[in-house]
Amino acid sequence: MKRPLALLLPSVLFVVSLCMPSQLISAPPPTAPAGSRSLPPSFLTRPRLHPKPRGNPGELENPVGTAQVYSVTNPATGAKLYVQVFTPQDTDTKHPALILVPGGIGDGRALADDAARMANSGIIAVTFDPDGRGRSAGEEDYNGHRQQDGLAAVVSFAATLPDVNTQKIGIVTYSYGITMGSGALARHPDLPVKFLIDWEGPASRNYTTGNSAERGGRIRWRPCSDNAWWSERESVNFIGKIRRPYQRIQSEKDHVQTNNSHAVEMINAAIKGGLPWVRLNDYPPNQTYDLNSPPAMLPETMDRKLLQTVIRYARELFER
Repeated sequence: MKRPLALLLPSVLFVVSLCMPSQLISAPPPTAPAGSRSLPPSFLTRPRLHPKPRGNPGELENPVGTAQVYSVTNPATGAKLYVQVFTPQDTDTKHPALILVPGGIGDGRALADDAARMANSGIIAVTFDPDGRGRSAGEEDYNGHRQQDGLAAVVSFAATLPDVNTQKIGIVTYSYGITMGSGALARHPDLPVKFLIDWEGPASRNYTTGNSAERGGRIRWRPCSDNAWWSERESVNFIGKIRRPYQRIQSEKDHVQTNNSHAVEMINAAIKGGLPWVRLNDYPPNQTYDLNSPPAMLPETMDRKLLQTVIRYARELFER
């Protein structure tokens, strides 16, 4: 069973592809498969609130639920971004941290439950609403440079939290969130980020624009011929520049695409770019793959354990 798309791609998914065959830069744009993902079981309890950190540039707001809420300014736009920090109960030691990037054009609400469970596993989890989404100010940028700069500001803010081990900060992206995550790391090489974990993110405009859904409206994507616009929004062009370990999570049946060629494209581009460590699922690191004969991906049963899989990979990468 696949996770419901609303979980990781809330509000809107993708529109019918505007790429004509002559404009394609890799595989033909796939279509959304039938089926949906089931939510993973809840296996951890909620974290507690933790006190306001000292000397923090983020503006602490009233706590909501089980997280502390902050306002962090995107320096590229001036927009105030809504940020939530989920902290483990043990505040006597510094903890590793994960910055969670939502899929589609969604916001942090889709990731709040997983963030709470991460916190109770001993990892500080940070969620946020990018510019123009959810409870943040600003305008939607479809994961372009402005929202990438906002993510960079959130990462920098997280590194100031007193409970965060600044040597162990990672980014986890979900679906189209890879565009924002890889773009932020490629364009801000000095961010204190140790690794990037990518769950089934589209590699290029062909995959990004290849599907449609009527869930909450429609995204009006630019034509694939608009190279200037898409130059900010194709993760396959960013991934080789991030200079950090890169872990790709890919199941046999993608949550949106009809094939998983985009996973192979991302791995091959990362290795070509000279990243220090690249791995697809649990295969040996630093190996490329043939698009015409891709390896077997994770079984569908693993989708029910996506959270546990993310935590497992994160713990391994924190110790690298």
